[in-house]
Amino acid sequence: MLSPINMERRNSQHVSTTSSTDRMGHGRTKSLGAINFSNNGLQSPYGGPGSPKPIGSPITGGSEYEWADIQARTFCKWLNKQLESQGLDPMIDLVRDFSNGVKLIQEIMSEESLGRYVKKPTMRVQKCENAAKALNFIRGKNIKLTNIGPEDIVDGNMKLILGMIWTLILRFTIASITEEGLSAKDGLLLWCQRKTTPYNPEVDIQNFKSSFADGLALCALIHRHRPELLDYHSLDKSDRRRNTELAFRVAEERLGIPRLLEVKDLCDVEVPDERSVMTYVAEFFHKFSSEDKAETGARRVEKFAELMQGLWTNKNDFERRMAALLTSLDSTLHSWSLTPQSTTYPEAISHLNRFNEYKKTTKRGYVKERQELAGLYSNIQTKLKTYSLQSWEPASGLRLEDLEKKWQGFLVVETGRSRAINASIRDIKDSLRKSYARAAEEFVLRLQEIEQAIGALQGSLSDQKQTLIKLSSTIPSLRSIFTTTILDLNNSCLEAKVEENDYTVLTYDDLEYELELAESGVKKKLAFVDNQMVSAQHTNITPAKLEEFEATFKHFAYEETNTLGVWEMHSALASLGIVYAEEEIGMIFTELEAKFGAVTFEAWLDLLVDLTKDDASSPEQLREAFRGMAGDKPYVTDLDFQYAQLPKETIRFLFEAMPQEAEPQPLEEGQDKPVAEYQKAFDYHAFLENSFTF
Repeated sequence: MLSPINMERRNSQHVSTTSSTDRMGHGRTKSLGAINFSNNGLQSPYGGPGSPKPIGSPITGGSEYEWADIQARTFCKWLNKQLESQGLDPMIDLVRDFSNGVKLIQEIMSEESLGRYVKKPTMRVQKCENAAKALNFIRGKNIKLTNIGPEDIVDGNMKLILGMIWTLILRFTIASITEEGLSAKDGLLLWCQRKTTPYNPEVDIQNFKSSFADGLALCALIHRHRPELLDYHSLDKSDRRRNTELAFRVAEERLGIPRLLEVKDLCDVEVPDERSVMTYVAEFFHKFSSEDKAETGARRVEKFAELMQGLWTNKNDFERRMAALLTSLDSTLHSWSLTPQSTTYPEAISHLNRFNEYKKTTKRGYVKERQELAGLYSNIQTKLKTYSLQSWEPASGLRLEDLEKKWQGFLVVETGRSRAINASIRDIKDSLRKSYARAAEEFVLRLQEIEQAIGALQGSLSDQKQTLIKLSSTIPSLRSIFTTTILDLNNSCLEAKVEENDYTVLTYDDLEYELELAESGVKKKLAFVDNQMVSAQHTNITPAKLEEFEATFKHFAYEETNTLGVWEMHSALASLGIVYAEEEIGMIFTELEAKFGAVTFEAWLDLLVDLTKDDASSPEQLREAFRGMAGDKPYVTDLDFQYAQLPKETIRFLFEAMPQEAEPQPLEEGQDKPVAEYQKAFDYHAFLENSFTF
């Protein structure tokens, strides 16, 4: 004996005792699939004579059921897509196939089991039991079904069945759509509008009815995402049926989007059915949005990989160069140990000359490489902190402290080498040598302290900048000492023909070179930290863009001031594809100087952020635009609009919106194109004052 089932239906009529066959001939409960398909000479797409009549057949007696006919065919195909994914037989007629409740159960059993049900019901109560089980399951998923009960499905109430299917489509296909905070229908409409903006005004999507009636909207969606599949610009925009058929065929064959609609559903009706169009367009959204997400993810991975690859290259470069420098130092020490002691003055002079040559070439290379390695290490650490990446230290034996230890030992040996040479040619005035050596050693020690302080920079960018500013403030005093005390001592030694000094290996050239390196090092590091601080403030710009902007700035900026001149800024913008006339670039440069004092990296970033953001016009910018269009006249004419090549729709709007100048003012010297008798003059000043809040 069958168990009792919940047969209750909200606001529905009681279960009729009239059979399903009897009800087929009464009003809205009649199955559309049972209507003769031969009306108007149309052939059923589901088979020839004798085949079951599909629910999508034309309706005799006008368009009373036109919306139901289109929805029934569209929804049936949508349901078949779900059945095919489960390997089940497709439906042909919604009323007939849903009447025993089996197909409805199969539709909702994709992941969960509803328990036992009658798979081949013959009795009405069995059919109602199946339908009730399916409806209860749907409601149990918090899906609101209004005014439908199991008897409506068994008896073939087409209107209620279509409403139920539409509820399922909304829940599982459309409700998940979001676009800029809008969801479901509004989100889908906004997505369509944004994707087809480049195709305006031919494609202007305002609804899911008439906006899709000519096939161009569908072709535009396909061309926007997959331009290789169809040539939108070669379409005959007046051939509605051909464009619609093309979109259907390409979507089905090349994109895997099932043909839920027929050409006649869009082109042969007064107004396309909104629900059917939404169901079909939602397939495009899910297809293309998944591709967009995959592409965005790929780009994000690519940019991160570029960043990591750059860091990996820098790390390897640091360790390779560090190993090469340490090896070179050992090689130099070994060569010194093999050099015999000088026995004659010419030999000592020869040794001295070779040693001086070493200091001017090899030694300076060592000094420069040592400083650059410290800078490279600092830059790597700064980048790791900027992008919140894991910390890193070089391999053991290849760290800065290893180099410092080796360097200090090297300097000791180098000093010993110098003393050994100078001992064989010692001449004149030890006091002068000592004075020069003392000043030189103190000077180079202060330079080394600056270098070491740069290499040991830690903490936040702000703390690093303060440290660098303090270091930079010591450079002028060192330059003063160099150009006074050290220069005087050096000139005294030259005058006394002192060619050697047992108390130091540092010549005047050495000190000048290291001073220049120290000055350059402080400036470069300060510029680097400043740029990083400015970059950190612009979180709306991608790391790749920041690096591109920073690299361009560093390439063209003056090294001494870390700023751009007017022509350097012009060249830098041109390298990014932004070109201005000479007059415009001069105005932009002047504005940046007034705002920032100079075209610093901060000013550069401010300019690029302004140039690359979405265009937004201020009242004054618009006033200047109207004035330029009018040739400096206090009014603008319809001929000015035409010369400016504004779109016809824009000109028509301005004619209607702008106040007309009844008696145009006479033109002053330098103003062009006065209004003719047959022309109209418009007051753009009043138009802007009425449009904006000042």
